[in-house]
Amino acid sequence: MRFRLPATLIAAALGIGLATGVSAQGLIETPLLEDAVKAGELPPIQERIPDEPLIVSFATSDGAPGIHGGDINMLIPRERYLRHMVVYSYARLVGYNEEYELEPDLVRDLEVVEGRSFTFHLRRGHKWSDGAPFTADDFRYWWEDVVLNEELNPGGIPSYMLVDGAPPVVEFPDDHTVRYTWPKPNPYFLPRIAGASPLFIYRPAHYLRRFHVRYADPEKLAKAVEDSRRPSWASLHNRRDRMYRFDNINQPTLQPWKNSTTDKSSGRYVGLRNPFYHKIDENGRQLPYVDRFILTVAAPALIAAQAGSGQTDLQALGLALTDWTFLKQAEDRGNYDTLAWRQAMGATVALFPNLNYDDPVYRDLFRDVRFRRALSLAIDRELINEVVYFGDARSASNLVLDRSSLFKPEYAGDWTRYDKKAARKLLDEIGLTKKGPGGIRLLPDGRKLEIIVETSGEDPQQTDILELIEETWREVGVKMFIKPSQRDTFRNRVYAGLAQISVWTGIQAGLATPDTSPEELAPTSQLGLQWPKWGLYHESGGTMGEAPDMEIPAKLVRLVEQWDLASERAEKKRIWDEILEINAEQIYSIGIVSSVPQPIVVRRGLRNVPREGIYHWDPGAYFGLYRPDSFWYDTPELRNRS
Repeated sequence: MRFRLPATLIAAALGIGLATGVSAQGLIETPLLEDAVKAGELPPIQERIPDEPLIVSFATSDGAPGIHGGDINMLIPRERYLRHMVVYSYARLVGYNEEYELEPDLVRDLEVVEGRSFTFHLRRGHKWSDGAPFTADDFRYWWEDVVLNEELNPGGIPSYMLVDGAPPVVEFPDDHTVRYTWPKPNPYFLPRIAGASPLFIYRPAHYLRRFHVRYADPEKLAKAVEDSRRPSWASLHNRRDRMYRFDNINQPTLQPWKNSTTDKSSGRYVGLRNPFYHKIDENGRQLPYVDRFILTVAAPALIAAQAGSGQTDLQALGLALTDWTFLKQAEDRGNYDTLAWRQAMGATVALFPNLNYDDPVYRDLFRDVRFRRALSLAIDRELINEVVYFGDARSASNLVLDRSSLFKPEYAGDWTRYDKKAARKLLDEIGLTKKGPGGIRLLPDGRKLEIIVETSGEDPQQTDILELIEETWREVGVKMFIKPSQRDTFRNRVYAGLAQISVWTGIQAGLATPDTSPEELAPTSQLGLQWPKWGLYHESGGTMGEAPDMEIPAKLVRLVEQWDLASERAEKKRIWDEILEINAEQIYSIGIVSSVPQPIVVRRGLRNVPREGIYHWDPGAYFGLYRPDSFWYDTPELRNRS
């Protein structure tokens, strides 16, 4: 496994003086940049990297120091996936390592006191991709000139920067130190910074000030607004500030590659290496190893075929387990290997009975734990696994996976087994003993017990799974109808209490640790499809939605609030244990399967890509967890093809 050694140890071997600047001894100039350095267009490597670079060591057989050169080509289904250049690049102030522990990345060091005070120490000499210094001034600009500016940010201070409604005290002790202090712990701050879609608490102030009314020449700014056809200076500023969307090629970045494509009609986005990137390897080579990171838009239905014909170097997006046989058969022809990484959601597919459904008769049913348990018992997960996933998935309860340190075997519980007799008994206990034509049970008001399960219509496998569930539910007297729609319509119907049961992916926190927020397992957000109105109530501070009117969901909210304030890891774990025990018994969401393999196509000769890995959005940023800036080609043909 790759790991990072203290910079001072490797620096001594390379002849690098970290505190007083970097000498040329031991450093290797990047071949692609040699001509620009000779022409005086770029400074030499010792002047481009920070005085205190992040020095990466590859100390076991899982990784190796690389050689510069080549392109990584990937396919994306739509233009908006350009942002994946930021997701995969995964340069963050702090980021997750492969054990899901947070460690410094862009920053040299981080001090945390009582979970409420966070002091970032920046790397001296660190520069943006255009060579401008990266300092505390960039953090100051974001806080004082973006967040606190009502025209740029009319919504006020973001919720993730508030604790009990209080913003942090933000301090800038010197050019290389930034401190955020809240009156109480803020456990969401660092995970948001390390996220796949990260919280950027800094901006390139030297670039954006030219579009800010506080700093720009009024006449020049007015002309820029007019030329851009934007309605105001704030609109222009926001259009130029694209840290995550990554579609403004003029905005400097700290990522390993910088988007260089202006012509969106080509559908091909070329990320060029950042000559001022902050990492070097133990041999003195500046990362990234690969010169270009290229994303090309392809028709979603054709991505698997294009991957199979060798038109991509690294691919997971657009591939599913159903493509596995085709991809394996085409490996030699396409000159790639197909790897099976594991997904890390609590459930790859789960059902969410809406406890806030408008119809009072159905709502009472969904709120009855016996009904939720009966629906779960009437699902043949092994059949679904064999038919849809070729036996490679696992039955799921939509809680933490067995690879999580919080996992206990009893969390899987008795409710994920297939037991039609037990399901019928529970339905009888509820009082649903009368039946109509076809053996479908009748509600207390005489209506047939007919469940409409709504989908976003995006994943055909969900429909395949629901058709199998429809058969076994009918055998216990429950009729199912499947209702696909568009994602926005689907979500809005759930939020409004118009959807009975929805199908979606399970919790993101399948690999949770005690330091992971348990908020997904309580009604804390409208995104909780099993209790959207309660979640909105919590999310809005009681101004919207509805307060939970059930004791146990209300208790779950209180437990999450206790976790928020806990500073000791043991206390966080105790709270997690209680939340998991409650959810295991109450079945607020019905997990179907988990740990579905994700096909990963990897060009033969592309090194440092793990043979086994976790493919997960957050935490993990998909490939980001494994640092694509360290991937490299071991043959000259692949390194020189660009």
